[in-house]
Amino acid sequence: MVESGSSSADAQSRPDPNEKLVKVFDSEQEPEALVVKGLLESAGIESDLTSASLVQDAFPGLGGMILLVREGDAEAARRVIAEGRRSAPEDDDTTEIQIIEEPPPRA
Repeated sequence: MVESGSSSADAQSRPDPNEKLVKVFDSEQEPEALVVKGLLESAGIESDLTSASLVQDAFPGLGGMILLVREGDAEAARRVIAEGRRSAPEDDDTTEIQIIEEPPPRA
């Protein structure tokens, strides 16, 4: 038998299909959108990742991705995203690898 307290908690955690969703983030890069979705989830904000283009069935990933959240969570979501951008490194040296064609001379 299910306790009455847990059923009301389940009802609150499930999204209402009639709730208004608003766009809080968009990106041409699906991996970037997935990172932001994870950031929102870690902050306890449920989001829906959807395609920005109607041709997704034919060309997945083309046209970008949009993150939607409940209207009531939009302000908090935008704040989490802004904080994530501020904490991201400006210049990531790990993306470039210097290739040396000849070994250095031995001393």
